[in-house]
Amino acid sequence: PRTYENNELKTVGYKSWVSGFFPGVLWYLYENDPTEELKRYAELYTSRVEPAKNMTSTHDLGFMLYCSFGNGYRLTHDSTYLEVLKTGSKSLATRFNSKIGAINSWGARGKWQYPVIIDNMMNLEMLSFVAKKTGKESYMDMINAHAQTTLKQHFRPDNSCYHVVSYDTITGLPHAKNTHQGYADESAWSRGQAWALYGYTMMYRETGKPEYLEQARKVARFIKNHPNLPSDKVPYWDFDAPDIPNTPRDASAAAVMASALIELSQLDKSEEASAWFDLAEAQIRSLSSPDYLAEFGTNGGFILKHSVGNLNKNSEVDVPLSYADYYYVEALLRLKKIQNEK
Repeated sequence: PRTYENNELKTVGYKSWVSGFFPGVLWYLYENDPTEELKRYAELYTSRVEPAKNMTSTHDLGFMLYCSFGNGYRLTHDSTYLEVLKTGSKSLATRFNSKIGAINSWGARGKWQYPVIIDNMMNLEMLSFVAKKTGKESYMDMINAHAQTTLKQHFRPDNSCYHVVSYDTITGLPHAKNTHQGYADESAWSRGQAWALYGYTMMYRETGKPEYLEQARKVARFIKNHPNLPSDKVPYWDFDAPDIPNTPRDASAAAVMASALIELSQLDKSEEASAWFDLAEAQIRSLSSPDYLAEFGTNGGFILKHSVGNLNKNSEVDVPLSYADYYYVEALLRLKKIQNEK
């Protein structure tokens, strides 16, 4: 399942970047309520994604495999799942260019020689996990290089980020900074800011490097203090969309932000930590209200309404999306864990 549009369920094969999210939701539901039925469904849908492990044509293997097999391994310790993650990491590592210091997102297309998108920060977690499991230090070197290059090249002075930065393959330096799914090259595409926040929070957790924590804080401040963040804290699809407030919200961006902010609130030992937690809680409260949470038996079975895939292409606008559900359920579980510990 990918989305539900015009009363029709849209599904994908294993090659889609979103193929891992539905299996991941099933694993999270199983974690919360460990029944054999949920486990059976999680195993079934996870197995369908396995062929992706050999793909070297995509940077999305972290999304595809870590959300599915990664959660499956975490909850079952099934060694065959670890083997899939190891193979997938080997495939992903083929896309790294040491001169540029980044993993290639899309390959050369149009004006872009070596495009790297902010979303790619999310795929680094699988490499870190496998590096720690196998002792493969080269993977840690890769993800640190990618995070450092992105830190240097993807962010504007106000701490918002570009969606796409393309590098010259000869000099290794950027030659274009654009958007693909945002409103404009210089606008702040909401889900892009969410990927940046989540990515640097995760990288700080994985490496302990203070510059990653500081970057996560900077992005969190940008989001929290933005004058165009609505009172319910669910962002418009782009912070700079021209027709605010008469423009779609993006529940998927709010879900990714909330999950990241909950983790950031636990990792950040400064006085700002409570602000991150409060913002996440407000986002989860809104997403859990009738405004965004679908009634059971509606919405094609998806949990959240009102997400935006790519408004520029009029693709998946104001619809449910599998990744919105994934990060929403993840955020709920993270919140529940903190409350249980209290």
